[in-house]
Amino acid sequence: MRNALLRTAIKIAFLATLTISPLPHTRAEDAAASKLVAIPPDKDTDIKLYAADGSVVTGTDALARMPNADLTLWVAGNQFFAMDEVIGAFRRSEGGLSVGLMTLPPGLIVSAILAGGWVYKGHEYAATPDVYASVNLGHLKQLKAANLMSQYAVYMHNELQILVAKNNPKNVTGINDLVRADVKTSMPNPVNEGIMQFYARKVLERHNVWQQISGGKECVSCQTTANNWFTAVHHRETPARLQDGKSDAGIVWKTEALEAQRLGANLDAVELPPSDSLRDAVSYAIGVLTNSKHRQAADRYLAFVASEAGQAAYAKFGFVNATADELRSKPID
Repeated sequence: MRNALLRTAIKIAFLATLTISPLPHTRAEDAAASKLVAIPPDKDTDIKLYAADGSVVTGTDALARMPNADLTLWVAGNQFFAMDEVIGAFRRSEGGLSVGLMTLPPGLIVSAILAGGWVYKGHEYAATPDVYASVNLGHLKQLKAANLMSQYAVYMHNELQILVAKNNPKNVTGINDLVRADVKTSMPNPVNEGIMQFYARKVLERHNVWQQISGGKECVSCQTTANNWFTAVHHRETPARLQDGKSDAGIVWKTEALEAQRLGANLDAVELPPSDSLRDAVSYAIGVLTNSKHRQAADRYLAFVASEAGQAAYAKFGFVNATADELRSKPID
């Protein structure tokens, strides 16, 4: 009798475990359940670890090794194509320093800093960087409000252009052409991409075409109208959408247009007047986080960026140098 009762109890306990065991989660469900911020899919090349031995790893391997790096940089993604050159030049004077790098939309990065890390491919990575850089001081002010940053410097400039197919077959000449019925657009999203949050949206609103582009929506990776797509990571998506024939035009940084052409893409760029290119307004801001684990290395990196060598590394890719006054560290107001 005792053995029969024992067998019954074991069976009940086993069935109970089957009942309460969670079902496998999808990546989307894992991200939704986590307080950490989800990295958009297939962004391995925006996540890098420059190892001390000179090798470079990407994606989840880089994320796993990043906490042990000697310096971690999370910067606005529109400079992704320059960072091998910039970090290479920096490391030549540092001798064996390992550097973790992320080049994603700056608003997305701010959210991850405030949340304490990322979710990617079903895994959580608790982390914050030593250095953060954005295309506008506004993101740094969010970090100041959270007591995570106090000083900043402006370290370069850029301007807006319209990326189009080779030889501009739709004859796009300016902002108003972006809402023509025969023109399909790929635009940075207004949720976390600084180019749209702080710059392009103002231009579109001034031309009274914002509602026609957005369809009243503020979203990521979404079709806002029959003609417009809002990206998740525009510096990767917009050139690809144009080359795939999914879009005819999209607002990008001048440096991104130059990079696409440098890589041989069948794309051209439409220059805009200063009032629309905002060439006198676009400023990149950088600072060290107050909870940086590698403060000395972070300070050396900011000094390098402000140096002649650092400015030259960025200028090689079309970025405009900052002035000596802009490069000086100052309080975030």
